[in-house]
Amino acid sequence: MTLTIRLLAVPKAAGLLRHAVREHLGPGDSADAELCVSELLGNVITHLGEGTPVTPRVTGRATRTRVELTDPDPHAWPVLPKEATDADESGRGLALLAAVSLRWGVSREPHGKTVWCELPRESPSSQSPP
Repeated sequence: MTLTIRLLAVPKAAGLLRHAVREHLGPGDSADAELCVSELLGNVITHLGEGTPVTPRVTGRATRTRVELTDPDPHAWPVLPKEATDADESGRGLALLAAVSLRWGVSREPHGKTVWCELPRESPSSQSPP
């Protein structure tokens, strides 16, 4: 089953989006997905502007979770920076996304683009007891 939300990219939407992902996947599988949707939303706010319409989608499967965020700009593609220094105030979001995901990429859409990543799902036997 897929969680799909249409919203405007504004800072206050990040918390609501993380909550929706946690409710959709469950607390044991949601931490990395919450991080990824927050970073993708933050990138849209930074590079396209506050108030840009976006559509995040999260699909949980047996072995992987797919996180996607579609925005209307087909030209502003994310680029993984070489390395952020201690003095840099930004530039770590995509590196973080790449570090926690199995793979990530960008797909051109008819009216924009979708940035996506796939995350491993924890098996019930690997989760620690509550």
